[in-house]
Amino acid sequence: MKTIVLASNNQHKVLEYQKILKNYKLITLKDLDYQEEIEENGHTFAENALIKASTIHNYLKEQQKDYIVLAEDSGLCINALNGAPGIYSARYSGVHGNSLENRKRVLKELDGVDDRSAYFMCAIVVYFPNGEYQTFTGRTDGSITKEERGRTDFGYDAIFLSDDLDCTFGEATEEEKNSVSHRGRAIEEMLKFL
Repeated sequence: MKTIVLASNNQHKVLEYQKILKNYKLITLKDLDYQEEIEENGHTFAENALIKASTIHNYLKEQQKDYIVLAEDSGLCINALNGAPGIYSARYSGVHGNSLENRKRVLKELDGVDDRSAYFMCAIVVYFPNGEYQTFTGRTDGSITKEERGRTDFGYDAIFLSDDLDCTFGEATEEEKNSVSHRGRAIEEMLKFL
């Protein structure tokens, strides 16, 4: 069984990938005892994913480990906000990972705005031990609701009304969400390649 290093410590993402990549042994940065903070200073989701993937690839080379590295960057892009929060989705309110405050800021900024169209974008980079890498992207369209609906435990799910599902990601089951999500679509492309 091939080993893939998931360049993340986000438990929600780890669980999502474990369900999908059943034919691979998945290990995280925590499993590698990798403590460094990787500075994501790219201008696009793909650039940030590549920064993470190449950083971990180089770390593994130093450790003389031949693992495939998988890194991703994803976020919410709102047309009326010129694509914001975009690559700053996780820290839009100023604090990394504070989903409630991030959602509050989006709802406040869209107060009184008619165009509420938005999309989630995901870029996945798979970096191979030989130094070659491949990028896969996925997108899902929808709009921003005026109030939270459904589960509020993850990101912007409670305010993103999916065009495909006609409900928010917060109201959808995990299976429904994964079948149309930006990450699900990027992973689908990746699996065809792998």
